[in-house]
Amino acid sequence: METSPTERKERVAIYIDGSNFYKYLKGTGLDFPKGTRLNFSKFAEFLTGDRVCVSKRYYIGIARNFDNSEKSKQMVKGQQKFLQGLENEGFNIKRGRIMYDGGRIREKGTDVKIATDLIVGAVDDIYDTAILVSSDTDLIPALQYIRYRGKKLEYIGFSHAPSFGMQKYANFSRLLTVKEMENFK
Repeated sequence: METSPTERKERVAIYIDGSNFYKYLKGTGLDFPKGTRLNFSKFAEFLTGDRVCVSKRYYIGIARNFDNSEKSKQMVKGQQKFLQGLENEGFNIKRGRIMYDGGRIREKGTDVKIATDLIVGAVDDIYDTAILVSSDTDLIPALQYIRYRGKKLEYIGFSHAPSFGMQKYANFSRLLTVKEMENFK
């Protein structure tokens, strides 16, 4: 027996901007003991609630061993182990690039991938609500478009550094506290 649209559970797709999330998480001062990491599956369950999660995506620039140093080797190895763990938990890893520019490290391509996936998801009716874990205001044009398409947007940020620009375009925003994040260690 088919369920009517009114009986169907809300479908959510989770989009995590890995670099942006890490930067803001680090800014909370939350301490992770060596060898532990955030439990992203538990975090995704928290974000989903009683809805149906149809997609979990994690966007990140991929580290390269650009100087063959031990530090670079360990960084690449650690990132690959981390990403493999996320894939094992059902996350789709969307890889960008890391550019090494005179000692500065810049991530390239992830914002475009997030924006594209948000728009394609809206057009292809993959989700009812996009849950965006990013405070990057470069994504606002994509947010405007998915709202235009009748989709809802849930912005997830941090209470110590909310993005008022992102909140303006969200149907709902949740600002995470250090206490909440403690639950995902």
